[in-house]
This record gives sequence, C-alpha cells and structure tokens, in this order.
Amino acid sequence: MNGIMGWLLEVDSKLFLLLNAMHNSFFDPVMYWASNRWIWIPFYAWLLYRIYKLFGKKVFTVMVLFTLLVVSSDQLSSHIIKDIVKRPRPCHEAALVGKVHLVGEYCGGQYGFVSSHATNCFALLSFLFLLVRSRDKLLIRLLITWAILVSYSRIYLGVHYPGDVICGAILGMILGKIFSIIYFRFEKRAA
Repeated sequence: MNGIMGWLLEVDSKLFLLLNAMHNSFFDPVMYWASNRWIWIPFYAWLLYRIYKLFGKKVFTVMVLFTLLVVSSDQLSSHIIKDIVKRPRPCHEAALVGKVHLVGEYCGGQYGFVSSHATNCFALLSFLFLLVRSRDKLLIRLLITWAILVSYSRIYLGVHYPGDVICGAILGMILGKIFSIIYFRFEKRAA
C-alpha cells in the first residue's frame, strides 16, 4: 500500500511490536484478566448501583439508552466495521509470525479493526461522563482507568494494533456523545 495509508499502517505495526514486546510474567495474567468481561462483573454491578443513585427516577431512561448504546457500539464494531474493513489482527498477520507475544495462545477472530473492547469501553465512558460530569468524580476516574486498561490490554495480548484501539476509542466517544444528546433531548421534552 502506498502513500499516507501505507505509512500509517507501517507506523501502526511498528508501534504495535514495540508495545507488545513490553511484557513479563507478572503482567501476562493481569492483562489477560483485564480483557475478560467476566472479571468486571463486580465493577458493572457497582456501576449500575452508582447510576441508580445518581439518576433516581430518571434511571430507567439512562438504563434504556445505556443498553442501546452497548448493543449499538458492539454490533457496529464487531460486525459491521470489521466485516467491511477486514484488517487482520496482528496475531493473524503473516508478516508478524513469530514476533507477536500472545498470552495463552488466544488470538480471537480473523479481523481486528476496530477494537470492540475499546469501542464499548469508551462509549460507556463518554456517555456517562457527559451525563455525570462533576457530580461523581470517582466514577469518572474509575471509568477512565477501566477504559484505558481494557483497551491497552488488547495490544498487550497481541490481538489489536494501536490504530484498532485508538479508532475504536474514537468511535466509542462519538457514539457516547450521540446517545448523551438523545438523553438530554428526551429529558428536555419530558420536563
């Protein structure tokens, strides 16, 4: 591939190899579990509790939009964009065979652009950030830490290029913004 796109893909590949090479036996299981959705169930339960406490009677509207956001971000990133772009994950890239550090030999599906983990995490982060802002700084700090940790773990595990993660995060933030606009318009009409 020539031009700017070829250069971007080359930089993305080199940055991936640099970041993926920074691994050790301590962080291998940490990053494996950071990417696992089941480990986060207590966090999700706490998140739902915080949303209930913050929104009271408006919690139903927030939860409906929250659910639609998760479904939308996941379907868009996992099925629509990956099926259109068809960029192989680094662990499936022939040119990188033997260079990618995998944890537990897990590689995932054939295509990786965009990262669904990053899209979903940053969609929730931006949606709740725009709804909550300064009302719950602890919630925002935890969501930022969670989104960054989960997203970075995808590079560490060898299943996504940095570009997959960055574009997924941007897509998630756009979706979170759209759903926050829907929430505020709905609340304005209900008032």
